[in-house]
Amino acid sequence: MTIRLSEFFEEDLFIPALASTDKTGVLRELVDALVRSQRIREGEILFQMLEQREKLGSTGIGRGVAVPHGRSLAMTRLAFVFGRSEPGVEFDALDGKPVHLFFLTVAPPQDRSNLYLPVLGKIVETVKSARQRRRLLSAKDFEEVSEILEEADQDA
Repeated sequence: MTIRLSEFFEEDLFIPALASTDKTGVLRELVDALVRSQRIREGEILFQMLEQREKLGSTGIGRGVAVPHGRSLAMTRLAFVFGRSEPGVEFDALDGKPVHLFFLTVAPPQDRSNLYLPVLGKIVETVKSARQRRRLLSAKDFEEVSEILEEADQDA
């Protein structure tokens, strides 16, 4: 099964410039995007689950990237929210550096198509390249980020 991130990337789930300067604020902003886009009715359950997940260990994977993730009854289908912070946010990342690129990935507890783990894997694979990370951070708008993700899908 070939996972294409570009198929899950939607304009209303793109936050080009996160306003928050701390981990809690960023998680709330990412969840709020799901509420605003009507992917979920109530964000508090999802937010609390993500906070608990972060207590188990940071989802800041290093190199300026965080992939907060989890399964929640609040979700009816897999979604990912992509947010950016030019100045970076202290996120307890594995390498101790600030995080600039955030990929919130959430799915329902029972995901028939079983896309959750493959999508997480594809995100990690896409951001391995320093060039890709730089391009994602400097992209002007949704269309440019979409093109970058489509190119990454082709390279797989």
